[in-house]
Amino acid sequence: MNMKLKSISKFRNEAEERRFWETHDSSNYVDWSKAERVRLPNLKPSTTSISLRLPVTLLERIKVAANKRDVPYQSLIKTWLAEKTETR
Repeated sequence: MNMKLKSISKFRNEAEERRFWETHDSSNYVDWSKAERVRLPNLKPSTTSISLRLPVTLLERIKVAANKRDVPYQSLIKTWLAEKTETR
């Protein structure tokens, strides 16, 4: 099948591109029969910093829990948030 592919617009940011691909079929834009597998071992997800105010007692309990697991408390907070927000 020799279908004419649509051109991909330029996106202002990652969020705009994400919204586009969530609502469009990539097979209209990419010839997947010519795709090659690649490894991206150093790829890291986009992140943003936030400021979070916690009661001192809660933060101390988190630090104790992190110390018991031998991990940084910030990593433990991220892990707990990720687990809590997983869709089931």
